[in-house]
Amino acid sequence: MNNQTQGQLHPDAPVQEGFPQEAGDPSPVIKDLSQEARDPSPLIQALPQEAGDPSQKAKEKKQVISFIIPCYHSEGSVGLVIDEIREVVARRPGFDYQVVAVNDCSPDNVLSVLTGIAQKDPKVAVIDLAKNGGRHNALMCGCHFATGDYIVFIDDDQQCPADRLWDLMDPLLHDAADGRGSYDVAIARYRKKTQSRFKNFGSWVNDRVATWLLDKDPSLKFSNFSVMKKFVKDEVIKYTNPYPYLSGLMLRATRRVINVDMEERVRTIGVGHYSFRKSFSLWMNSFTAFSVKPLRIATGIGILWAVLGILMGIRTVVRKLMNPAIPLGYSSMMAVLLFSTGMIMFMLGLIGEYIGRIYISLNKSPQFVIRDTINVPKKRKRGKSR
Repeated sequence: MNNQTQGQLHPDAPVQEGFPQEAGDPSPVIKDLSQEARDPSPLIQALPQEAGDPSQKAKEKKQVISFIIPCYHSEGSVGLVIDEIREVVARRPGFDYQVVAVNDCSPDNVLSVLTGIAQKDPKVAVIDLAKNGGRHNALMCGCHFATGDYIVFIDDDQQCPADRLWDLMDPLLHDAADGRGSYDVAIARYRKKTQSRFKNFGSWVNDRVATWLLDKDPSLKFSNFSVMKKFVKDEVIKYTNPYPYLSGLMLRATRRVINVDMEERVRTIGVGHYSFRKSFSLWMNSFTAFSVKPLRIATGIGILWAVLGILMGIRTVVRKLMNPAIPLGYSSMMAVLLFSTGMIMFMLGLIGEYIGRIYISLNKSPQFVIRDTINVPKKRKRGKSR
């Protein structure tokens, strides 16, 4: 009896939670198990979610490079440039391209060529300008339509070595050795430029002026082939005045700029159309648009000549008092007058240039005027002139 009593549970004794009752009803346990098997949502939620289609995921991860091409007298070469861009970008599966071709009111058939390319390739956007404004204005226009993570400036004449694109972009894609991260702008530096001696001299003068006015590193050289990060482009397009100078705008946005050495190609199709007038206009933009140093020089020269005039006047009076027989020098007086008058007129002209540009900027003269666009979303077509 005692053994039987010990083997039985008292009907009022508590049952340990979590263990099935041998004598009790097993349906609650079975019910719980069946419910857990029938509703797998908690288990599914606990498992890591698989990503969608791998190809779609890779596509979403692609970084876009926007190529801005100012086009003028290039109906025979611009198509070859775009073909090379496609070929070079295809070498890196993680990247895609966008081409923004800006027709700078070219007199040849380049617009028809670009239209045919854009109709076959939706990644090629075409901007047709109503008037010719020059290379920098066309590039500024293209920047407003560039949507990529990196923006490349490249010419339409095949002289830019597009096959060296990844060498140019490498400083922006990888951290630099100085421990300050990657660079923001990379510019091709040509050991030898394939242009006339006159243009080489003009480039040298422009480089010296930019070094002085913009506090540029003397070893840094500007050229027609460069790449910058998106945030630099966003800062550049904040400039709305009609006298853009892109080198100054980039340096105003960042000092993380580096040169990449490469060789400029020889032009095989067409001839250059960057005239002396356009070169001088660009030089004036760099001279007056980003610095007041010329005005300070004018002030310094004015003060210097005033001091020299006072000293010369005192000297003349003292010599005349000491020796009344000294004749007054007509020739020397005329030379001084002509020189000082010329300096005055030069300074007035410099001041007038600043005032004139201020006047034109206040009148909101546009950087560019857009006649038409192709492959541009409607929401980005607003603001036909800027």
